[in-house]
Amino acid sequence: MSLAETGSCPVVERQADMLLIPGGTFHMGSDRHYPEEKPVHRVSVDSFRIDRTPVTNRRFREFVEATGYVTFAEIAPDPNDYPGALPHMLKAGSLVFSPPDHPVDLRDFANWWSFKFGANWRPPVWQGASSIRGLDDHPVVHVVYRDAEAYAAWAGKALPTEAEWEYAAPRRARAG
Repeated sequence: MSLAETGSCPVVERQADMLLIPGGTFHMGSDRHYPEEKPVHRVSVDSFRIDRTPVTNRRFREFVEATGYVTFAEIAPDPNDYPGALPHMLKAGSLVFSPPDHPVDLRDFANWWSFKFGANWRPPVWQGASSIRGLDDHPVVHVVYRDAEAYAAWAGKALPTEAEWEYAAPRRARAG
């Protein structure tokens, strides 16, 4: 999760952690990959600021402690939203990357992603990890769009648009 600054008055102490991306025009999309990326088209973006790094576990924890926010992965699904679902499957959790130890069909994401009960940003449940202890400076994981929006609002920022994200990506890589 990375954040673009809103049009509101910037928070001075956070300026050092953000890059100013000058506006411009670029080609966005692909004619060679996913159908929804077609066609390649010209897109213009205004100047904007974007965080230099993804949101860390430390910053996300500060947000949760300050607001009492509960992420989507921490909430058990409502049975009314999933009629016919088996009751024992209606538990909070998230998809976790499970690297296969053998060649698999790459067209089926279930060959390397699996749903894990209890997986969320606090216990990410990946490669044996059961907590984020010692991972304060690592990017937060297991957040969905609405979680990211809530964090951004708390931080006085906004999520970048898809075009801003695509335009900023090579510039962030060069800026370190």
